[in-house]
Amino acid sequence: MPRQPTSRPYHHGDLRTALLKSAERTLREKGVGALSLRELARDAGVSHAAPGRHFKDKQALLDALALDGYERLNRALDTAVESPGLDFEGRLTALARAYLGFAMANPELLELMFTRKHDPDSSDLLASAVEHSLGSITRMIAEAQEQGQIVAGDPERITMAAAASLHGLATLITHGALPAEESINGLDEHVHLLLNGLRPR
Repeated sequence: MPRQPTSRPYHHGDLRTALLKSAERTLREKGVGALSLRELARDAGVSHAAPGRHFKDKQALLDALALDGYERLNRALDTAVESPGLDFEGRLTALARAYLGFAMANPELLELMFTRKHDPDSSDLLASAVEHSLGSITRMIAEAQEQGQIVAGDPERITMAAAASLHGLATLITHGALPAEESINGLDEHVHLLLNGLRPR
């Protein structure tokens, strides 16, 4: 019977993807504190040095996880914004639904994404991905302003107000303060109030 190797193999098919999937699973099940390159290597069945070819340290792994999250979120937001046949309120509602859907499916990842974007060592790719996610709303708002559908003003400031409202709603849902199904069902009204304000007309 051939002798079994005592050390783990260094190579792995698509190791980077495997490590990111394993890291996201650990993040979801145990939290960011449980993430370890050595543990991920063991789970992937490779040597403890192998992850270093893709991530120089845990910080780089966290940034890569955040970037992957933003890329997935941006695809969902772009699809929502490009929904055909909708007016501005309908498009904003579709975007809100896409954001809440991502937040409810990936609460731990979303929290990591917001934490990582403030890190001074975050990569240019990550900064660009963050800008893209906000840009989806800003472009839509600027178009609506040109068409006289919403008030004039700095579209980036209006974006911040809209984004804060949607993220606040997502946070209340993912922390259990609001029932998810009820909040999703009431999303049309939430967006309507956001666009029209609270003063009587």
